[in-house]
Amino acid sequence: MNHHPTIKPSTNARALAQTHFRTLRLGTPFQPRIDVLARTQNWYNWAGYRAPHSLWDEELEYFAIRSQAALFDISPMTKYRIKGPDAEALLDRVTLRDVSKLKPGRVHYTAWCNDEGFVLDDGTLFRLSPTLFRLCSQERHLPWLLDSAIGFDVLVEEETEAVAGLALQGPTSFAVLRDAGFAGVERLKIFDLAEFAHEGGTVTISRTGFTGDLGYELFVAAEKALSLWDRLMAAGELRGIRAIGYTALNRARLEAGLIVANADFTTAEHAIRADRPRMPDEIGLGFMIDPEKGHFNGRRAILEARAKRKVRHVLVGLEIEGNIPAEHAIVYHKKSREVGLVSAAMWSPMAKRNIAIASLARPYGDTVVEDLWVEIYAMRELQYQKLMKRAKVVARPFIKLDRRTANPPADF
Repeated sequence: MNHHPTIKPSTNARALAQTHFRTLRLGTPFQPRIDVLARTQNWYNWAGYRAPHSLWDEELEYFAIRSQAALFDISPMTKYRIKGPDAEALLDRVTLRDVSKLKPGRVHYTAWCNDEGFVLDDGTLFRLSPTLFRLCSQERHLPWLLDSAIGFDVLVEEETEAVAGLALQGPTSFAVLRDAGFAGVERLKIFDLAEFAHEGGTVTISRTGFTGDLGYELFVAAEKALSLWDRLMAAGELRGIRAIGYTALNRARLEAGLIVANADFTTAEHAIRADRPRMPDEIGLGFMIDPEKGHFNGRRAILEARAKRKVRHVLVGLEIEGNIPAEHAIVYHKKSREVGLVSAAMWSPMAKRNIAIASLARPYGDTVVEDLWVEIYAMRELQYQKLMKRAKVVARPFIKLDRRTANPPADF
């Protein structure tokens, strides 16, 4: 009878096996700095990462964006590196906008659809060189991108973990970058990008952001992340730099009239019900569609829906009477017919208005814009009170800040 010796796992392996459940969420390269600042301990799951809703005070974090400089960790954002002789051709084929018009050193906001013309996601496309792009998005799309790349001379790889990202937003953001020693950053106009030296490597800085304010986004190799954070924090000390969480950023993006995938619209891959996906024209992204360029995903369906007037929904900005946010309120016509839903709402400190983004069934919000109401339930001393408040369709963005596009950027 053969006796096999008992194989004892090493102490380290056993400890690892027993503690795996403690790592519920990944940390980003900036996590050591963020954890130290996290007084509220208010976390959420962003694409598998532990990300802060707030760090110290969500109200003051919002005002840091609008009056100082706010630093927000965007590392969990999905990032793809698309490189090769056919990179432009591939991206032109799958996204809505004409990629041949995107010059190296520029960024544009774009979206992409399935063959039925429904939006899979929106995101930003960075052209780093004639043959190198970075595509940033909310959702993961690697299998779809790889399938789409068949027949193209191109390399597609996900670089979400390898590349750390920061958004530096607010009126003093330019001054922080200049004081941090990024010489020439004043030459960046809105949607420009450039490479700058950092710690023996480079950091890509673009004049972009999700706040409607003066702001920048910085991308750096993960191993250089902490030194970049420290460089910015040291330079920004006298300019009021503050780290912030998502709640503050979400308020700023709403004032800027910007939309979030799977918050303001359901992406085609996430939709379970057949009537939930949206075409670009139904969520305010119709301006991206270039019918003059060659074939792209969803082209036939999108143009057919336009020609046959089958665009069934419209995304609108609303101004609502009173000051109680109409978050997830139902929108009615003449207080009786249900015509849509509010997806994001707030009392705007900058606009001094009660604002919202809503998806409505056409013709409501499109040609029929009178007599719209929202149904708000306000908690008053442990009892909900139903409030019917007037709503009117207004233009987005709800606030427009000259400093966002000023050249050169102002020194606040």
